[in-house]
Amino acid sequence: MVEFLIILIALFVLFFFVEKRLGIKRENISGSPGKTVERRGRTIILVLYAAAYIFALIMGSDILLQWLWPLLFIGLMGFQAILEWKYLRESKQYLSTVIGSVIIMSILFTFY
Repeated sequence: MVEFLIILIALFVLFFFVEKRLGIKRENISGSPGKTVERRGRTIILVLYAAAYIFALIMGSDILLQWLWPLLFIGLMGFQAILEWKYLRESKQYLSTVIGSVIIMSILFTFY
């Protein structure tokens, strides 16, 4: 457990320095025209996730239940990166989202 925390802290520090090096500025999509697209898209993704979860419970599919959380994370973070690329392109925040997603998914798949 201690090794996991050390790795996690090191990755976040690395992520912070990469973000500074690339000159990424933090902005919110809610301040851009993509606000309604973000809300509707997240709602659709979460409804699809809930439907898949209920389906997996009814069918008793352990494999589908095991992969639902990573798939939800990939879907939400991919959608977030696409919106940031489209509406906040000047801030290069989409790079931060993609890099952070890869780091988190790497950690999840390493210890999963």
